[in-house]
Amino acid sequence: MGTISSFWAYTRKSLTAGLIAFTVSDRFACISPVRGLSMHPTFNPHTTSSLLESLMDDHVLVEKFCLEKYKFSRGDIVVFRSPSNYKEKHIKRIIGLPGDWIKVPHQQDTLKIPEGHCWVEGDNATSSFDSRSFGPIPLGLIQGRATHIVWPPQRVGKLEKRLPQEGVVQY
Repeated sequence: MGTISSFWAYTRKSLTAGLIAFTVSDRFACISPVRGLSMHPTFNPHTTSSLLESLMDDHVLVEKFCLEKYKFSRGDIVVFRSPSNYKEKHIKRIIGLPGDWIKVPHQQDTLKIPEGHCWVEGDNATSSFDSRSFGPIPLGLIQGRATHIVWPPQRVGKLEKRLPQEGVVQY
């Protein structure tokens, strides 16, 4: 009888811990891996793609408090669902916010970002699938804002906000 009651107590504690962890990762913050070179050199500064290097990919702390009222600013690095495949997540830097005018790279066009959308770009333009490919993204696709690198240990630290050098046109 004692074995069953201790098993039940262990199961209840595990279930409670799991629900608390799920709530924290869903509502407050989570850790997200950064794969690829689209945000190089901000993330994954190594340039090789060996198995050992992939184990050392950066992992970031993603805070979700910004989602309550879509409080973002230019230069924020955000994690969002791909507009073309909801199963994929991307991490990019916000270049333009609703109402901003963006000079579309490699074109003569200037585009006004619609309400409820933003313009995102990777720091490594030659290796990034971003708004230059799919246009402005709905703010509702954003999952959170990256604030700190938490892995690997030698890169742990707060992310610095870099404002875009070009792209936003002031009128």
